[in-house]
Amino acid sequence: MINIYAASGHAKVVLDIAKSIDLPVVGVYDDDVSLQQIAGFHIQQPQKGVKIPNIIIAIGNNAVRKTIAQGKDLTLAAGLVHLSAQVGGAVFIGKGSVVMANVVINNSAKIGENCILNTSSVVEHDCELEDFVHVSPNATLAGGVSVGEGTHIGANAVVIPGIKIGKWAVVGAGAVILRDIPDYAVVVGNPGKIIKYGGEKRG
Repeated sequence: MINIYAASGHAKVVLDIAKSIDLPVVGVYDDDVSLQQIAGFHIQQPQKGVKIPNIIIAIGNNAVRKTIAQGKDLTLAAGLVHLSAQVGGAVFIGKGSVVMANVVINNSAKIGENCILNTSSVVEHDCELEDFVHVSPNATLAGGVSVGEGTHIGANAVVIPGIKIGKWAVVGAGAVILRDIPDYAVVVGNPGKIIKYGGEKRG
């Protein structure tokens, strides 16, 4: 069984994933007292001093997800994997991570905690994603790619084999990454070029 933190659009997808594997959802929590219901679930407000067990943080923004993970009294659920996802041998998926419909994760890939692998994304063999990474729909990480904490890979982006992407970087939608990317870089285009620094979060 799991609990879900944040009554967002992303939470609706997490609820669908749980349904696909017959995993009971006990509760949905959000700090916004104006929110009452989502997908048939009554929304509860977290109570100070009361630990919430088996949580999936259902927020797409990596920095916000990290803030909640570090600032709230909760324990993470095991990684959540949609029934239609294909997961190879020797794959590690960290706590709180979400693997959506039709994702492919191939042999010996390592996924950190509180990551999101969005619909139909591909993480090839021997890739390593640190905590709070978000790989958007239809993005492809070829073999042996490493991605630093908090980085966002945009929809339909392609990263060629062996590339190293730093922490809290942003790879734009449709970008083709042929060279390593430093921390906090924002990269767009084909071939990918750095247009600025800043990413989602510094420090």
